Amino acid sequence: MEQELSALEAKLDTLVRQVQTLRADNLSLRERVATLETDNQRLKSKVELATSRIESVLAMIPDGAVS
Repeated sequence: MEQELSALEAKLDTLVRQVQTLRADNLSLRERVATLETDNQRLKSKVELATSRIESVLAMIPDGAVS
């Protein structure tokens, strides 16, 4: 009985350590996702601005001037 309890305690300790590790990993991944979402939004805004500028320049070119 004592051996069984010791084995169960060891398994529980392992499980607790795994849960702690997974929680830390999860937090790290959530922070990374938030950073990447912010970067993605910033880059999307830059692309939209560049697209708008290119469209403005293209609008200034007379028809038939671009082949």
